Amino acid sequence: MVERTVFFLSDQTGVTAETLGHSLITQFSAKNFRQMTLPFIDTEDKAREAVRTINAVQEQGAPRPIVFSTLVQGEYRAILKEANGLHLDIFDVFLEPLARELDEEPSFEPGRAHGMSDIDAYMKRIEATNFALANDDGGMSRNYDVADVILVGVSRSGKTPTCLYLALQYGVYAANYPLTDEEFESGKLPDFLVKQKEKLFGLSIDPDRLRQIRKERRPMGKYSSAQQVRFELRETGKIFRRYGIPNVDTTKFSIEEISSRILDSTGVERRVRP
Repeated sequence: MVERTVFFLSDQTGVTAETLGHSLITQFSAKNFRQMTLPFIDTEDKAREAVRTINAVQEQGAPRPIVFSTLVQGEYRAILKEANGLHLDIFDVFLEPLARELDEEPSFEPGRAHGMSDIDAYMKRIEATNFALANDDGGMSRNYDVADVILVGVSRSGKTPTCLYLALQYGVYAANYPLTDEEFESGKLPDFLVKQKEKLFGLSIDPDRLRQIRKERRPMGKYSSAQQVRFELRETGKIFRRYGIPNVDTTKFSIEEISSRILDSTGVERRVRP
């Protein structure tokens, strides 16, 4: 299979170019993509260096690269379009039609999407992240009264990364609580969780996938045994059904997809928008 190089160019972190570009190229599963991010292209020298990097790919006899760009400054965008590649400028595609529709010239100010232009939104994300860390894995804080959502599930089912994503991306106050042998044996949730039942959302996972994850963390012992994994997931399912807890199987979903499903199912409002 011929490898195709994909570049993500940005005058900031490159997150926007990576997110959109990756979403597009994943629709072509028969291709083998080599992905490279060139962030912080904020001078003429850096723009010309990026052009040399892109051109070097084709000079080596490879197919012409695909370039996703989110640079704002017109002079640097013009330089980058001199590169030998399929150039997909996200601002060309979206910003110019928007300007015509809104009858307003865009500001062309770098960093507005992910920078510090909205201090209130930034602080909400920080506060939500601190909350998620303080309430991770049944942490000592247990300040569940102010939580927007409380994730429950077995160890290594994706609770912590999902909570952090909800906090960092949307400013959602997300806590999580790991189900343990105490809950499995009694079939009951602790009283402090039952009091917050309307906030609970369950995460499940395929037993083979869970065992694989656990073996990477702790290969020996009961924790990663097939018998223990099946037992925990079976009892978790019973608890979800007993308390009517909505849940999702995380096996084939990304953190982004899991988070979207949680927000859609629970109706929890985003405190900030990406």
